[in-house]
Amino acid sequence: MSNIVAIVGRPNVGKSTLFNRLIEQRKSIMDNQSGVTRDRVYGQAEWIGKFFTVIDTGGYVVGSEDVFEGAIREQVEIAIEESSVVLFVVDCITGLTDLDKDFANVLRRGSKPVIIVANKADNIEKEYMASEFYQLGLEGDIFPISAQSGSGSGDLLDEVVKHFDDIEEEDPYAGIPKIAIVGRPNAGKSSLVNVLTGKERSIVTDIAGTTRDSVNTHYKAFGKNFILTDTAGLRRKSRVKDNIEFYSTMRALRSLEASDICIVMVDATRGIEGQDVNIIGLADKNGKGIVIMVNKWDLIEKDTKTAEKFRKDIAEKIAPMTYIPIIFGSVLEKQRIFQVVEKAIEVYDNRNQKISTSELNKMMLPEIEHYPPPAIKGKYIRIKYVTQLPTYKPTFAFFCNLPQYIKESYQRYLENKLRKHFNFEGVPIQLFFRKK
Repeated sequence: MSNIVAIVGRPNVGKSTLFNRLIEQRKSIMDNQSGVTRDRVYGQAEWIGKFFTVIDTGGYVVGSEDVFEGAIREQVEIAIEESSVVLFVVDCITGLTDLDKDFANVLRRGSKPVIIVANKADNIEKEYMASEFYQLGLEGDIFPISAQSGSGSGDLLDEVVKHFDDIEEEDPYAGIPKIAIVGRPNAGKSSLVNVLTGKERSIVTDIAGTTRDSVNTHYKAFGKNFILTDTAGLRRKSRVKDNIEFYSTMRALRSLEASDICIVMVDATRGIEGQDVNIIGLADKNGKGIVIMVNKWDLIEKDTKTAEKFRKDIAEKIAPMTYIPIIFGSVLEKQRIFQVVEKAIEVYDNRNQKISTSELNKMMLPEIEHYPPPAIKGKYIRIKYVTQLPTYKPTFAFFCNLPQYIKESYQRYLENKLRKHFNFEGVPIQLFFRKK
């Protein structure tokens, strides 16, 4: 998207609150603790029929004890460089600080238009207090707003869209497939996004919980556009200790639910564990296409049968979800990472395929005739025909005389035959039985 608005400023001035207000979603995590936002978080906004991208950034600070300070500052600078307009958020209640002045000097060196947003102006008195920010010496008016209530945001947006060159009249991301990168903490999710995009899109450290927000990135590969979503590591509920981690987990789960395909990252050095199986089960339950990437494969001592043993172990633990493709690779060594994306594209196509009723019956009715449903209480079950339903995931309706007597084992047989005749690799399918 050509028009990008970066929201910047020191910690705790309300940047994430303003971001959520502009995109009309609770996407960025908001907390009174400084340093909550670390990566650049992207969202789409619209004002008077004009679409643009908004970037939320971490608090810009120098000389703090935060181990992520330098990485956050680098993310802020990248966001400013990418943007068309910069919203410099300050705090009416705290007033002008030395850190605001220092950051104004940083912005002054750039060429991007800067709009000063005096946040927390909840009443007339605080709006008058906003005038002290003229001391920063930046061009243009000060816009007092309340990001919490939305007061003043309309005037601000009117000013923002004046700086756009090319106006997007429709959402350019509508209908683009979404791939969510999910898994436990430290499985290599952020590293995979960074390697694929060729940018330091997400902060990467060995510290579990580095990624907090779900970070979207527009990505193009193999002739297709995608939205890649880097998510926070998913841990068991009992191990989630504080509010920030709780909201990170909720954002990750929401990204999983909003996605079309999930790439589930598994740490080869730890093997597949219960939480990995839970994440895969969650993606299956939500009808998402799934690809498993076993990362850090370069750290495993291997012989000719290592991969097959690992594959068999995964298949046993995730059974009956044995339809999922498994790829062994290393993000660090860039081994088979593009093969993972290629497989995700194949799974997306599999998930969206529509099979004609005539083709379905041509393939499935002989299989049913060869092995019909077992009789129940002396009653014979006859399946007359099958059709695919117009749903977001592959769903098939089998019409028969006694649908209530179809056993789960026979449902599994029919699913296996559907997978045999049609390519549904990586895709959960659903069967319904209706009376005819």
